[in-house]
Amino acid sequence: MKNILLSVVVSFVSGITGAAFFYMVNPFNSSQQEQLEVVPEYGKNARNASITSGMGVNEDFVEASQLSTQSVVFIKTTSESRYYDEFDLFDFYFGEGPRGRSISGAGSGVIFTSDGYIVTNNHVVEDADKIEVIHQKRSYQATVIGTDPSSDLAILKIDASNLPNIKLGSSRDLEVGEWVIAVGNPFNLTSTVTAGIVSAKGRDIQLLSGQFPLESFIQTDAAINPGNSGGALVNVAGELVGINTAILSRTGSYTGYGFAVPVDIVAKIFNDIIQYGGVQKAFSGVEVSDLNTQIAKQFEIESDSYDGAVITGVQKESAAEKAGLQAGDVIKKINEETVTSKSTYEELISYYRPGESIQITYERNGSENAIDLTLENRQGTVDILESEVYKSDFLGADLEPLSKVEKEKLDIDYGVRVLKIRGGLFSRMRFQEGFVILSINQQDTKTAEDVENILENAGGKITIEGITAEGIQGYYQFYF
Repeated sequence: MKNILLSVVVSFVSGITGAAFFYMVNPFNSSQQEQLEVVPEYGKNARNASITSGMGVNEDFVEASQLSTQSVVFIKTTSESRYYDEFDLFDFYFGEGPRGRSISGAGSGVIFTSDGYIVTNNHVVEDADKIEVIHQKRSYQATVIGTDPSSDLAILKIDASNLPNIKLGSSRDLEVGEWVIAVGNPFNLTSTVTAGIVSAKGRDIQLLSGQFPLESFIQTDAAINPGNSGGALVNVAGELVGINTAILSRTGSYTGYGFAVPVDIVAKIFNDIIQYGGVQKAFSGVEVSDLNTQIAKQFEIESDSYDGAVITGVQKESAAEKAGLQAGDVIKKINEETVTSKSTYEELISYYRPGESIQITYERNGSENAIDLTLENRQGTVDILESEVYKSDFLGADLEPLSKVEKEKLDIDYGVRVLKIRGGLFSRMRFQEGFVILSINQQDTKTAEDVENILENAGGKITIEGITAEGIQGYYQFYF
């Protein structure tokens, strides 16, 4: 009995002593908290001085959360999915058509303007037949104004006014190590806020599709989960610095890192879609790659630093060729902004439109040079292009002619790409998005109208010459 009592007393005294010791060495005890510097002013140099303690909540997070949550909306989508894996051929003859089911989805969006323009991810609203936007418990029906799959962005419009649009920050001024907040609706939990830091910039994670994918993501360790897509990444001033887009996960849920489209890219794409009806992508006429040991050896590049983007190809008769750029040149700057990688080069070019001039600083044979060139559009001119997407109800698809860059890469003179399949004839023929149509029944297809006209007058067995999304060229037969 005495031994048991002694053990209890010893344990109690040890616990008190240990707690007292932890309190003295804990860097987050109350006396030391009072010594932490809190900077109320917001600015590039002030943000990093704002610190959260291990046990408390920084006032900057509170204010930033209050500012940003009012500008983030909940998006609900409904789409009618049609599938053909298990259908009876007689369904078509008796008018029943393919069976389908209603699929619901959810995501987030950011109020960009007070009159109802909203930015979200393209994958949030892609294939949606109905889009509902919920803001402060009010529900609105949304219309898609434009999309850009190459950056995974979409612009929506709701019929509303005097909305609390978010304040824009600068992703170019954002620095690795800065605090950021992710605001969205993960797992249908509306107005959820998480905090973290910028882990990296200019990340290329091979996520996006399209012929000219633009990947220069902001990487953050703020927790992002399904439903956060299209939501806001903001700094401690409550300013938008990115649109949350993806997570790096083997499970589908957050496991450490999220990725956001930089707001400077978002703003340019938004303005293009609103002003011109489509993204005005500019081209310099070069293909670039990250500089590493293998590439340096291949092009016999001797450099003290592997920062930059090395030119691996120059398009014929392009602005770059006319300016004298060559394969093996290492691009170091666009105007006065430093190029550290392929992704930063593509990001910097994305800020410009066709017809605008830039200065490229590059290194060749150990010497630094600079040239001026005028950026071109996808067809090799300097004009602003109207949208070339052709929407065919008969085909149930969106089509577009190939760009000059694509035709040169595929070594063809013409072709029409299948952008989007929405049902109808192309869906029944099992067409794949990304397929390039060169001819139908030996008739050349130089425009989207050619494709539609030929198929409207065709019947029975159809032979199509084309190139798959994987780059395989051949002849494919279909039956009406």
